[in-house]
Amino acid sequence: MEILDAVPAALGFRHPAEWEPQAATWLAFPHNRSDYPGKLQSVRWAYGEIIRKLADRQPVNVVVHDAATEMRARALLRRVGANVERIRCFRQPVNRAWLRDTGPIFITRDEGETRELAICKFRFNAWAKYPNFRLDDELALRLAKALGCRVYVPHAAGQPFVLEGGAIDVNGQGVVMTTEECLLDTAVQPRNPHLSRMEIEAVLRDTLGVGTVWWLGRGIAGDDTHGHVDDLARFVNPTTIVLCDETHPGDANYAALKENYERAQSFRLPDGSRPEIIRLPMPRPLTLNGQRLPASYANFYIANELVLVPTFNDPNDRVALGILSECFPDREVCGIHAVDLVWGLGTLHCLTHEQPAGQPFCALSGQPS
Repeated sequence: MEILDAVPAALGFRHPAEWEPQAATWLAFPHNRSDYPGKLQSVRWAYGEIIRKLADRQPVNVVVHDAATEMRARALLRRVGANVERIRCFRQPVNRAWLRDTGPIFITRDEGETRELAICKFRFNAWAKYPNFRLDDELALRLAKALGCRVYVPHAAGQPFVLEGGAIDVNGQGVVMTTEECLLDTAVQPRNPHLSRMEIEAVLRDTLGVGTVWWLGRGIAGDDTHGHVDDLARFVNPTTIVLCDETHPGDANYAALKENYERAQSFRLPDGSRPEIIRLPMPRPLTLNGQRLPASYANFYIANELVLVPTFNDPNDRVALGILSECFPDREVCGIHAVDLVWGLGTLHCLTHEQPAGQPFCALSGQPS
C-alpha cells in the first residue's frame, strides 16, 4: 500500500456504478449488541441469508471483529448452506458493521486491457453523531494494505474530507447524486462545515471522476445519518433514477419527498437530456420505542447477477419488487426480510460495499500485488 498525494480524476480514475462488474461484495459481520437492542442474533441470521445469496454468484469478503466473531460467522454460514469456497474472512477490529460508510470507496481506471483498482480513503466521523469511531475510520487503510491497493486521501482547506458511501450515488458516467441535508449541514451533523457547496463539489469531482452533481434536499424520517441518499434515491442505469414517493399527506416523509421529486425535474445528464424518474413507494411507518425507523426500498444492493431488496412485511413489498424487477431485467431481484435489520437504522445497502472488478496494483513496483 502507498498513500499518494494526487487527484484521482486527473489520473483517469472514476467511481464506477454499482451495476458494473464486481470482484466481490464486502460486509462486516455484526458484533455490537448496542446497535441491535435485543435483536443481534436475529440480525446475524439475516446476514447469513444475505451472504448465502451473494456467495451463490460472486466472492464475498467478510470483515470479522475478532476471533470469536469469526468463529460465530463461519458456524452460521455453514448452517445456512452458504458457499464457503467463495467467502473470505478478514479479521479487522471495527466499531460497527455499516461497511457502506466505513469500508473503502473503490475507484478504477482503464490501462489498456487492464482495469486498475485504487481506494479513496475519506475520513469517517461516525456521521458526526457517535463518539466511538476510531476503528471504523482506520478500516479502509487497513483493508487497502491487505489488498495491496494504492490509496488517495482527499483533503480540502487543509483538512481530511469527510464522506460516507451512503451519502452518494453515481451513474458511472459523470454524475453523482447527494443531499443538501447531509453534505451541506453545518450545525446538526456536520461533515465538512468549513467548506462551501462549490468546494464540496470540487472534491467530489476530483475524487469520483464526475462532472455533474445533483443535489436533493432532505432525506427520509428516522435516518440517523442525517440525509443519506441511499435511503432516498438511486441510479438504476446511467439515465434513470428511482426516487422514493410518499402518498399520504400526513406522513413525516410527504413534504420532503414531494420537494425532492420537484427538484429532480431540473436534473440534466451531461448531454443535456433529462433522466427518467421512476417513483418507488415507501412502506408503512415502522417504529421502535416510539422512534421512526428508516425503512426504505431504495436501500437495495446491486450485485453481479442479483439485486437484494429490503422488505418489511408490507403491502408495498410486492409493488417495490415489481418496479425494481423491471429496472433490472437481467438480474434476479430478491427480497430480504429487513424488519430486524432496520432496528439498527439501516438495511442492505448500508451494510454492503461493492469491490469493482479490477487488479490492485502496487504503486512501488508497478506490478499486480
